[in-house]
Amino acid sequence: MSTKRKSPTLQQKRDEVNKKALVWASSVVGALIILVTIVIILANL
Repeated sequence: MSTKRKSPTLQQKRDEVNKKALVWASSVVGALIILVTIVIILANL
């Protein structure tokens, strides 16, 4: 019975970690896109 009570809290923690991972991944991808565009612009100059 105690394991059933603990599972929802573990699931909530996993959801929080997944959200943080998504934020990190999206920010990294955004930074890479910005860097690539800057490099392309500088190369064209």
